[in-house]
Amino acid sequence: MICWQILFLLIFSGLSGAAAVAQQSFSSSSDNVLPDAPQPAGITSSSGETDSQHLGAGTISGTVLDTNRDVFRGARVTAAGQSGSAIRMLESGDNGQFAFAGLPPDTYQLTVTAPGMNSFTSSDISLHGAETRLVSVTLSVFGGTSSVTVSGNKDQLAEEQVQIAERQRLGGVIPNFFSSYDWNAPPLGAKQKFRLSIRSIIDPVSLFTAAGAAGVQQYRNSFAAYGGGIEGYGKRYGVNLADDATGTLLSRGVYPSIFHQDPRYFYKGTGSIRSRMFHAISAAVIARGDDGRWKPNYSHVLGTFSAAGISNLYYPASDRGASSVLFNGLAGTGRSALKNLLREFVFKGITSHVPR
Repeated sequence: MICWQILFLLIFSGLSGAAAVAQQSFSSSSDNVLPDAPQPAGITSSSGETDSQHLGAGTISGTVLDTNRDVFRGARVTAAGQSGSAIRMLESGDNGQFAFAGLPPDTYQLTVTAPGMNSFTSSDISLHGAETRLVSVTLSVFGGTSSVTVSGNKDQLAEEQVQIAERQRLGGVIPNFFSSYDWNAPPLGAKQKFRLSIRSIIDPVSLFTAAGAAGVQQYRNSFAAYGGGIEGYGKRYGVNLADDATGTLLSRGVYPSIFHQDPRYFYKGTGSIRSRMFHAISAAVIARGDDGRWKPNYSHVLGTFSAAGISNLYYPASDRGASSVLFNGLAGTGRSALKNLLREFVFKGITSHVPR
């Protein structure tokens, strides 16, 4: 128990410093929250306003494929407004995907280029308000033909993201659903956020983990008021299930849907070790919005403290109170920072079905 407390103090001390730095960086420059992060170039208009200042911003997302229907990584994709006043450029990710978020209403053209391949320029793609256009581009080897398919079905794109997440498991067993290894991955819809949260809660590994934690608590006589024997173990098991369910549902489903934030951790994988550590730790308090911009992680912080507050309804009387809520909320934030460090430096190498 003493070792655990020392570990928590170390993690929380590191988190507090990182959170302060993150808050200072966020307030000083919203476009440079994460150093060295591979963010797309921003859109500027003739008046000098950024795309975040336009109401009803839309999204153009898609996948670049070759003629064998394999994903094409590293293709340069450019989105340009019809008036020529708005331009963005980025490269397709490991699974061929790209996403231009926060586009003001306009008519756009995509240009896709890659070494040894035919360049491609799309037909007009119109965005009216907060719409999403799904684009599938097929590039051919130089001398062949290229094609593009445009769709407005953003739910289809979000469903593909959930299917990718549900296949990701550490060692092929332990869920790693909330890690995204594509920096340009399109956002999840509210339906997909709830689906992934519930899938995580009812996963057999989650149920076995709660059972193991209850056994440790029984051995240490944690929550002594629950007593011993099978009855005491059953109460402890129920507490662990309730903690996991409320924490996951609130921080990964409910609040992300309310605040339009992405509940996933976005793997950085490039830059210095220091910048990657900063990215991982700060992700506990800074999140990517569904519009592609970084902002305070209201979803996870509120979800963690809300779950700690709800635990007062079923914890023994001796383990309730404001101090317990504060401690459990801070502990949950510290655990999130530690887990993000593992996601950044360890998990990818042992996760099955990571998109290439």
